[in-house]
Amino acid sequence: MKITAPSSGHPLARNTVYGILFAISIGHMLNDLMQSVIPSVYPMLKESFNLSFTQIGLITLTFQLSASLLQPFVGLYTDKHPTPRSLAVGMSFTLIGLVFLSYASSFYMILAAVALVGTGSSIFHPEASRVAQLASGGKKGLAQSIFQVGGNAGSAIGPLMAAIIVIPNGQAHIRWFVAFAIAGIMLLSFVGRWYKEQILYKVKNNAAVSAEVEKGNGLSRGKIISSIVILLVLIFSKYFYMASMTSYFTFYLIDKFGLSVQQSQVYLFAFLAAVAIGTILGGPLGDKYGRKMIIWVSILGAAPFTLLLPHVGLFATVVLAVVIGVIISSAFSAILVYATDLVPGKVGLIAGLFFGFAFGMGGVGSAVLGWLADHTSIAYVFSVCAYLPLIGIVTGFLPDVRSRKKS
Repeated sequence: MKITAPSSGHPLARNTVYGILFAISIGHMLNDLMQSVIPSVYPMLKESFNLSFTQIGLITLTFQLSASLLQPFVGLYTDKHPTPRSLAVGMSFTLIGLVFLSYASSFYMILAAVALVGTGSSIFHPEASRVAQLASGGKKGLAQSIFQVGGNAGSAIGPLMAAIIVIPNGQAHIRWFVAFAIAGIMLLSFVGRWYKEQILYKVKNNAAVSAEVEKGNGLSRGKIISSIVILLVLIFSKYFYMASMTSYFTFYLIDKFGLSVQQSQVYLFAFLAAVAIGTILGGPLGDKYGRKMIIWVSILGAAPFTLLLPHVGLFATVVLAVVIGVIISSAFSAILVYATDLVPGKVGLIAGLFFGFAFGMGGVGSAVLGWLADHTSIAYVFSVCAYLPLIGIVTGFLPDVRSRKKS
């Protein structure tokens, strides 16, 4: 099937290509579904290899650093040299990493396997974010949410599938997830062909496209840099807290309430499903009410619930986890699109920087929190992390980019 650019006008400004948006979202779902297998099998790996919480944190750190350090460089390169094939190439790295993980026989082999999976993520995300904006028709918040919710859905489904396929049957059954990688490579090859046509279209219409891309936002260089720093601080707050949930929520439930591994995975799925819901809401609400307002609500607004969570019973814990998931997850789409508005024409660099920093903070957070859990307790970790969303107060220092662009 061939998808061509519309004959009138510039596709970024005139049309939202929902078919491509949903295709890239499904690709993101498959990518993150496979990546979510890693934290999902932590309890099994901990028992099989007699790992400490510190080693669990190092596994996550290795994965997240490999998924973060390369991303800004990939984004910077693809801003100048768009690479449609990188979508399928990234998925291929994930495939190889999962096969390696299914046969890993030592802690160091596990580290090598998760590094390959992380590299796949580094290659995939910057160009995938560019595709989402190309297909947005100007509805950048909506497009980013559609793209992002695919990843969140994959992250939610992955642990549930791991609980059904891997946990009862053993590590070797991780290889069954390779089928998702093959499907992803085929789908992303199709998206890559559409993306290549858009690149050719932009080359033929370079003057009109460049005029729109280079349009400024009225902010000084210093204000743009300080705003980027504030956004990265907010990413730190969000993803350190998310690390406590994605890496250690199952251990918290097992330790405090005596649940089985499979039961705890179901409740982790509930949290991650809530994250998917919040993500799809954040982008369109940012388009309508302003991204700064959504960033305020999604970071600082989660604080009352995170502060309450360590002090309640099982039912209330699950309810609060779902509420926190919905609220805090609405931030990323708004933050990323806000950042691309700050630095027009650098979608790859900004996407690489923010996805990379998010993964990096998740990895550092997991390692630090694993060390803290070993030296204190899982319950103490959740008590400390409860205060992280209060950092959202720094949102007040961000300029209102939307209102400036209108003036």
